[in-house]
Amino acid sequence: MITLFESIMLAVPVLFLVGSVVYAYRTAIKGRRSRKSVVLSQILSFAAVAAVCLTATAITAFAVESGDAPAAKDGSAFGLAMIGAALATGISGIGGGIAVGNAAPAAIGATSEDPKAFGKALIFVALGEGVALYGLLVSILIISKV
Repeated sequence: MITLFESIMLAVPVLFLVGSVVYAYRTAIKGRRSRKSVVLSQILSFAAVAAVCLTATAITAFAVESGDAPAAKDGSAFGLAMIGAALATGISGIGGGIAVGNAAPAAIGATSEDPKAFGKALIFVALGEGVALYGLLVSILIISKV
């Protein structure tokens, strides 16, 4: 059963991120800030929330291992393994999306100029997808070892 404190701790990062999105949207619509600075503020707010969550996870893991808090069923290693699997999948998915987002339009442009370049262009798009698949594979391996 989730206590009131745990539910508040789960809601704080979500509320912070939603608040930063609303603030960025309002300032971008009113023209007070450029789109580049809005995106930068979103990335910084995400990094701040991630740092707070990872710090809280490390403090909790230390408390569980030192005996100050009741141990979870699988211990803190299970939670940290799940965070590692999520980071492997998420970051590789973002990287793969950026790679495909840049390679696919270039491949379409190259194919429209020379139809013989389709095979070569498709290889570069597939390399970007491979990054995401490797991240998914690593997360599956992490989950299967825990």
